[in-house]
Amino acid sequence: MSFERARFIATKDFLYAIRGKEALLWIFVMPIVFFYFIGTVIGGGGFTSGGEAKRPLAVRAEGSPGFLVAELERRLDENGFEVVRTEDETTFASHGRRLQIPDGFTERVLGGTPTPLSLERREVDLSSQLDEVRFVRAVYTLLADVVAAAEAGEEPTPASFARLAAKPRALTLVSRPAGERRRIPTGFDQAIPGILVMFTMIVLLTSGTSTLVVEREQGLLRRLASTPISRGEIVLGKWAGRMLLALVQVAVAMLFGALIFGLDWGPDVLMVALVLVAWAAFCASLGLLLGCIARTASQAIGLGVLTANVLAALGGCWWPIEVTSPAMQSLATVLPTGWAMDAMHQLVNYRAGPASAVGNTLLLALGALAIGWLAVRRFRYE
Repeated sequence: MSFERARFIATKDFLYAIRGKEALLWIFVMPIVFFYFIGTVIGGGGFTSGGEAKRPLAVRAEGSPGFLVAELERRLDENGFEVVRTEDETTFASHGRRLQIPDGFTERVLGGTPTPLSLERREVDLSSQLDEVRFVRAVYTLLADVVAAAEAGEEPTPASFARLAAKPRALTLVSRPAGERRRIPTGFDQAIPGILVMFTMIVLLTSGTSTLVVEREQGLLRRLASTPISRGEIVLGKWAGRMLLALVQVAVAMLFGALIFGLDWGPDVLMVALVLVAWAAFCASLGLLLGCIARTASQAIGLGVLTANVLAALGGCWWPIEVTSPAMQSLATVLPTGWAMDAMHQLVNYRAGPASAVGNTLLLALGALAIGWLAVRRFRYE
């Protein structure tokens, strides 16, 4: 077998594919769109790869609310809200989260008069319950300090609150990881690896598959059969051309994820790259096999789109697989998209070390070899 001949075919196929408008769109433009859209939706607008952003909260006080408003705002800030003081009704109503403070707030609270506070939200997203927990915690810590000051025989004032805060706590809670990081990936932490895995598969299972069918229909493969190039060299060249296209997709998506969306690929970025190379190899083999099976270009594209979307949905590319039923989570463990996503999460989100992704990487590599062997057996010139 001449690898030089296979390289020649791979280079020509890659250059032909990368010049296409569809390939340029799906490699350089659509990843950014989907990263932003999916990452924002599943992150609830408040979670990013760099940590948890403070959520803006508009606060409007009526009349003379007193000094307790400042104390409440301080506690809201400590609990993850970005407090925005507003004076006029129009500006206040324009915010998605709003807190109205009634007139005489301090006087009513210190006098023991029930004073309800209402947190209003324009939209309900995935982190709305966390908003409620934070808000309630801020309110009750303020109420606790009012009671503690009264029990100590002091009048609740900013100075008495400062003295309370300076006192050593009789009971403190120390929180530290009990093992490896195990939170459900959200926002861009989930969206960027998931869309990267899905787009690599879509590109190779559509354009990569249909191109092979078109070459068969136009007699290009028959012309290759009449040359000194062997069957093995042709198949290897076709596979390598699709592999090069997938590697460009992976490199561009990883670069966009880091530079535009601030995703930290973690300390094991070389292992992440190895996982994605194995995934690219698997998709290249599967695209080649579908191209050998399909009879028409439309059939090839249909098979590619259907296969890619079903595997992406069931494997955890669209949403965290942890939020699905136990049966769906078990199904993901036997799907190639599930192997790829689990390896990515282990490395990028859980920081579990390179060894955690070795098993799934081997499964993808073995799958690429097995499907590639089937593609060689099914390859036909006409």
